Amino acid sequence: MSAQLRRHSSNDPRLIFFQAFLKRPREVASIVPSSRFLMRRAVRTAHLESARVVVELGPGTGGTTRALLRGMADEARLVAIEINPRLVRTIEATIRDPRLTVHHGSAADIAPILEHHDLGAADVILSGIPFSTMDRATGIAILQAAHDALAPGGRFVAYQMRDRVEQLARRVFGPGTVQTELRNVPPMRVYCWRKPVLDL
Repeated sequence: MSAQLRRHSSNDPRLIFFQAFLKRPREVASIVPSSRFLMRRAVRTAHLESARVVVELGPGTGGTTRALLRGMADEARLVAIEINPRLVRTIEATIRDPRLTVHHGSAADIAPILEHHDLGAADVILSGIPFSTMDRATGIAILQAAHDALAPGGRFVAYQMRDRVEQLARRVFGPGTVQTELRNVPPMRVYCWRKPVLDL
């Protein structure tokens, strides 16, 4: 294999995603990135038109990140929170957009991360992290962090292979809505919850 081909292979987002899965399957939970059909459905569900602060949990190699940026207003900001340092570097190297901030950190720390970047409450939080592979306490902590970081009327959207997030989020957000995107490998559910305007 030539040096040029090796460099190309090492920078291939699909290969990087697959290697991340092999190294940390509980964090990635899929061997391939999300399809464009799933990304479009997730972005439509998020209703980004009026969002000013958007948070993405688990951006992977940045496919959904690009879809979010395409759907966002010019003055909006996107904070992508990723726990895998190699995936952070991949996004930083491949997506150049002044609206994007990539943060290496935990999804359980959304509010402090937004404060660190001088941003207020999120209008939309979109999550691709696999709730089905984490323990109950961690899952609820992340969902509570999402709830607390959302502005009143904000939306939390999660695309998932299994229904674990629905079971956990019911305790934090109450009932939500769900759609299924069959044009993805594997098929994915897209869940959505809206934080009440008056959250008593």
